[in-house]
Amino acid sequence: MSSDANKAVLVSHLLVQFGEFKAVNDISFSVDKGEIFGFLGANGAGKTTSIRVICGLLKPTAGEVSVGGEVFKGNGDNLKKKVGYMSQKFTLYDDLTVAENLEFTASLRKLDQDYFEERKKYLLDFIQFEYSEKSFVRDLSGGIKQQVALVASLLHDPEVIFLDEPTAGVTPVSRALFWSLIQKLADHGKTVFVTSHYMDEVEHCHRIALMRGGEIIALDTPKGL
Repeated sequence: MSSDANKAVLVSHLLVQFGEFKAVNDISFSVDKGEIFGFLGANGAGKTTSIRVICGLLKPTAGEVSVGGEVFKGNGDNLKKKVGYMSQKFTLYDDLTVAENLEFTASLRKLDQDYFEERKKYLLDFIQFEYSEKSFVRDLSGGIKQQVALVASLLHDPEVIFLDEPTAGVTPVSRALFWSLIQKLADHGKTVFVTSHYMDEVEHCHRIALMRGGEIIALDTPKGL
């Protein structure tokens, strides 16, 4: 795989096979730094398996994946440091406060306390968080929960952020606000992957990859698709 300083993610002939089943079948694509990249496809299309490899959670059967110039090594820890992941579910604990949730995430990432405090303040300002850090997550609206979950995924300052159906179940106003945050992240040079089953969820992306049966069947701008 050739090195390209402008590429945040490079995927070359990626194959992930479980027994005889090819979950991901020889896909290749690249994502530019600062790009908002949509990953669209039904359940079983191969999106999650591809992302697990890119996040350093699953070793590929064949092919190569590079994130920020790092190729999957060992158990993938070198890639894990470069990516942030926000799941649609189970990202935050309802019975903990905002501060406790962020402290827990920071401890998992083994962040220095001073660095954590600095990043927390910066990111809460970034999302314009107007509540007390002592607020319990269960008392926040769905849209605010998603914003706090985004903060948690950004604490270690990753180069690439994966958002799994980030605005599912929130109000149209909250959805628009969250997408404005995604655009701000891209403007700050972060690369954002947005995974979804729905076209309207990824229509604001710069480009979209459409997966079916473990293969990328289309890759273009929303207008081009």
